[in-house]
Amino acid sequence: MAKLGNGSRVKLRAYFLANIGRVLESDELREISGNVSEWARRVRELRDQEGYAILSHNDRGDLKPGQYLLETSKQQPAFDRNMSKETRAYVLDRNGFTCQMCGAVAGESHPTGGGRKTRLHIGHIVDKSKGGTDDYSNLKAICSLCNEGLANISPMRPDQKKLLIEIRRAKIDDQLMVLAWLIKKFPHQAKELT
Repeated sequence: MAKLGNGSRVKLRAYFLANIGRVLESDELREISGNVSEWARRVRELRDQEGYAILSHNDRGDLKPGQYLLETSKQQPAFDRNMSKETRAYVLDRNGFTCQMCGAVAGESHPTGGGRKTRLHIGHIVDKSKGGTDDYSNLKAICSLCNEGLANISPMRPDQKKLLIEIRRAKIDDQLMVLAWLIKKFPHQAKELT
């Protein structure tokens, strides 16, 4: 079974490299892979394990579901991207299933994504290429749009003072929504305060 998977990945890699800059459809890729049922997994392996920047509708708004694009043959550094489900779940829960850069919420319509639903990834605060680790303290939830085009850039988070200023400036309904979210996120701490 592994041979079949590796063979289809080789075929897909060659096809992407022969069609750099051209939008490829999922039916086309399935056929090239030899009609392997897990062709999409092979595409992810090319992206995650081999470092090819293969874009989909989750990465670019002008691509439709089922369309893929390799813009360049240049590979990004490949690092061990195997993260446990437990680590991923912990980081997403800790970050409130919210992008830590723009505040978009997983599954909801992205504020600047042209109607696309927000898809979250786990990102590194200090990238692995700069010596970062997979420790919880170095991981954050980040949406596809904020992750798009970021190359080892980590914008600063708003500090407490700036955050409070923004909340104070907000409409009362929005302030109440923030309060409800905080109580839901920190139920034990909220009980201690009352």
